[in-house]
Amino acid sequence: MSATAVLARGQQTRERILEAAERAVLQKGFKSTSIEEIVVAAGITRNGFFYHFPDKHALAKALLVRYIAHDDALIGGLLDRADELVDDPLQAYLAFLKMFSEVMADLPDRHPGCLVASYCYQDQVFSREIRALSAETMIRWRNHFRARLDMIARHYAPGLPVDLDALADMVLVLVEGGIIMDKVHRGKGVLPRQLMLARTFIGLLFERARA
Repeated sequence: MSATAVLARGQQTRERILEAAERAVLQKGFKSTSIEEIVVAAGITRNGFFYHFPDKHALAKALLVRYIAHDDALIGGLLDRADELVDDPLQAYLAFLKMFSEVMADLPDRHPGCLVASYCYQDQVFSREIRALSAETMIRWRNHFRARLDMIARHYAPGLPVDLDALADMVLVLVEGGIIMDKVHRGKGVLPRQLMLARTFIGLLFERARA
């Protein structure tokens, strides 16, 4: 077997470990997830696990980094696509929220939960490095949305007084709360409907000033 094939096989095994671990962590939390169950779910040996991750701390960090990269790509890709569709910053943001809602409509199969939020809930379990990465990611996403609102506000004055910081928080708050409510209601589409309500509210808030 060539070195390239060995490397590819190793990457596939690592990905299986991460996929199994993410499913378990989202279902019951990191502390309650054992290495033994991950090994069984991934179809590997304990030695195979420790070859890729020397301990649970290394696994926790790798899970978080992988999840953040996935969501960065998802959100960034949707924003880029919205920008390609329309030049107006408000209409682009409204298009983004519609596409985001459509993606989130696949709950729980495509997006069974938020790993970053799960880490924040259980921050006492993790190292200072991982806690900082979780918090920084939430703040970065929030600031990203705030920058979009600043672009809109330069073109449209809101029709009512509004705290743009709180408005920037709204999408993240709806996502996290919507995931919980969809689990409670067994995937009844709470999250996508909430995102569409946010879209309606933001549209009315800024378009009212233009009318």
